Amino acid sequence: MPATQLLRRLTGSGLLITAVLSGGCATTAAPPVDPLVEEADTAPQSPELIPVVRYGRYTLVELVPTAAQRDLLLQVIDVAMPADARATVGDGLRHALQRSGYQLCENAHAVIELYSLPLPAAHLYLGPMTLRDALLTLAGPAWDVQVDDRARQICFVPAGEPSADPETDTPLAAPVQTFPIVDGGQP
Repeated sequence: MPATQLLRRLTGSGLLITAVLSGGCATTAAPPVDPLVEEADTAPQSPELIPVVRYGRYTLVELVPTAAQRDLLLQVIDVAMPADARATVGDGLRHALQRSGYQLCENAHAVIELYSLPLPAAHLYLGPMTLRDALLTLAGPAWDVQVDDRARQICFVPAGEPSADPETDTPLAAPVQTFPIVDGGQP
């Protein structure tokens, strides 16, 4: 092999090795900071720590409650109503709420009308669906669900009626008093 050809190969491979090695050590510049962006937006966000535990050989389980455990109305139910000849909507609601952590409120006179309605045959089997959807299905579109999480009670009110909860009611504003405008003087 001639010396010039050997020298070219060595030079080419040397340049190639230099390019590979210097490319691995290259650094990139930080992205430019936009002065119009507020400082709060550019603050680094700390990642949320979610504890995990090894469960089996290949499975990691997050140690956080599921959404259905946080909001009990999101739990999925699949129920078959008892085959009573005289089943009512109230019986169906109570059966759907069994083991859910909630109970029906029984004190309103309007809901007695709902609870005494006959249970339709289409509602003898419900699910799989969320508990909230099952309750709304059993009650029908004429009723809205109100949830008291503190007492874990489910109440129904006729659709379109304002809430009976004093915390959610907003007081009406007083009417604004108007004065006639008189030229050259004050009212």
